[in-house]
Amino acid sequence: MGEEAIAALIARSRRDVDQRLLPSCQIALARHGELVVDETFGAPPSSRYVTFSVTKAFSAAVAWLLIGDGQLAPTTRVAEVVPEFAANGKSQVNVEHLLTHTAGFPRAPMRPEEGAQRVARVERMTTWRLDWAPGTQTAYHATSAYWALVELIDRLTDDDFRRVFTERIATPLGLATLRLGVAADDAADVVPLIAVGDVGADGQTLGSHVGETAEGFLLRFNEPEVLAAGVPGAGAVARAADVAMFYQALLDDRAGLWDPNVLQDGTANVRNTLVDPLFKVPANRTLGLMVAGDDGQAVVRGFGRHAGPRSFGAPGVGGQIAWADPDSGLSFCYLTNGLDADVVASFTRAAKIAGLAGRCA
Repeated sequence: MGEEAIAALIARSRRDVDQRLLPSCQIALARHGELVVDETFGAPPSSRYVTFSVTKAFSAAVAWLLIGDGQLAPTTRVAEVVPEFAANGKSQVNVEHLLTHTAGFPRAPMRPEEGAQRVARVERMTTWRLDWAPGTQTAYHATSAYWALVELIDRLTDDDFRRVFTERIATPLGLATLRLGVAADDAADVVPLIAVGDVGADGQTLGSHVGETAEGFLLRFNEPEVLAAGVPGAGAVARAADVAMFYQALLDDRAGLWDPNVLQDGTANVRNTLVDPLFKVPANRTLGLMVAGDDGQAVVRGFGRHAGPRSFGAPGVGGQIAWADPDSGLSFCYLTNGLDADVVASFTRAAKIAGLAGRCA
């Protein structure tokens, strides 16, 4: 590992906290199954962070378990398992559509409190309508598609997706801080989210493109009932170190959690190459993740300039990022509790830090 590159990564990560642009942040870098960097700036080292859309990888990983078990397939239609979901013309939506952001209901509403209660969750999903035929277009489904996914998981396992994740993934991997949903009496170490920064009248702010990333919605994750909901597309909590080690498990599944073919599919098989309407580049989405690609657009996808083309991961609002690179063996996670009003600034920050992490091999 390059000591100078690691020093540069650490210095750049802490700079925004030292300059009071962010209240705190946490970074972790791992390679070949070992944690190399574990640093926290502006908060106690034991702090956990809400992981926002970085969460999507965790929920997708549960779906991969069920695919490997033969309980689920990418072609499984939601309505086959959840008949109520078919209402309003949604009978053809399948698992692949949910996990590749092509399901057709990107703005379908679901309050976290509703999603946490299965009866209310299903009632809400029956009201959803399609904006397009499933599979024909792509747009970011910030939370909606993953609520449908976990209803599938709950019915097929006769359990709760939050518990399934803990028992079948987090615990076997020794990821003690990584949880989908935390009760109020277990959340003392979760740092509060804080709105920071400013942007001009013509700037892009939180929520400019995706309603669920608006400041008011994101700050609700400071509320105990929202944190406990474990919003499957945006509401896990973790230390960055456990996220980086989760990605190490995706690179080398030493615990044998996933069927090898399913894991390869989920981390490498790009199923959605439709042009993302926000970033104007091919979406490059697998069953739950994004791949950096070799088309020169890895930076636009949030991986930084030094990520290998096979790198896979999931970015999150506020400039959060988590990824792994099969070519270098690196995995990396950057988390912050600062909700920067300037989304361009937060994206630029994340791309720079991710790029520095990619140099560390």
